[in-house]
Amino acid sequence: MDLKNKVIWITGASSGIGKSLVTLLSSQNTKLILSSRNESLLNEVKNECIDKDKVKVLPLDLENYHDFDKKVKKAISFFGNIDVLINNGGISQRSLAKETTISVDKRIMDINYLGTVALTKAVLPHFIKNKKGQFVITTSIVGKIGTPLRSSYAASKHALHGFFDSLRAEIHQYNIKVTLVCPGFVTTNVSKNALTGDGSPQEKMDKATANGIEPNRFARLMLKAIQKEKEEVYIAGAKEKLGVYAKRYYPKLLSKMIRKLSVT
Repeated sequence: MDLKNKVIWITGASSGIGKSLVTLLSSQNTKLILSSRNESLLNEVKNECIDKDKVKVLPLDLENYHDFDKKVKKAISFFGNIDVLINNGGISQRSLAKETTISVDKRIMDINYLGTVALTKAVLPHFIKNKKGQFVITTSIVGKIGTPLRSSYAASKHALHGFFDSLRAEIHQYNIKVTLVCPGFVTTNVSKNALTGDGSPQEKMDKATANGIEPNRFARLMLKAIQKEKEEVYIAGAKEKLGVYAKRYYPKLLSKMIRKLSVT
């Protein structure tokens, strides 16, 4: 798919993978709508783009997902259309299940799952009317494999796979594509912002995250998957990818390996 002149809406666009996608796409003559909670950071990202006239800022909080119909109308008003929605916003977790309050479980599901689903459903009638469109979802390798300290996060990402696999089958007749992108470790602030058991941020970077894929490289690989309209892609290190296939073919072996991971 040629992205030239396409209108692409990106959530989680103020930092990390989202910001890198914006930088890359702004060099490819696309029209961009940038969303996250932090409007000032979004404007900073916009100011770094090549053609600022082709970039619009639309603040959006995935946790407050009951007014997304209004947000979608506003998004469409910028350029008259939406071609691709990249559901990239979300939050992670670093806590044992036994130490995680149910309010933290709920918040993670509200942001990662319900917020993403609500925005998708709000955009869906527009795609159906146009008989085209593409939903891109940043999930996680943990959306395929549950690991220690990420029970709620893994649950939210597994849920996204279930929803979007079902949705893909339902909307195929309208020429609407669904691309699930599963990152491994990427060098962003995701671990710093991850919620601990009481809901406070971890405020430190995991070693594995610090040694992960650089965000700009990740964005280039993700963009290739979007252009090829792939159904599902794993952008990760060799160990993370191996885990996905071990889960499929050698689940007991993988379980033993996961039990050996640090839980402190």
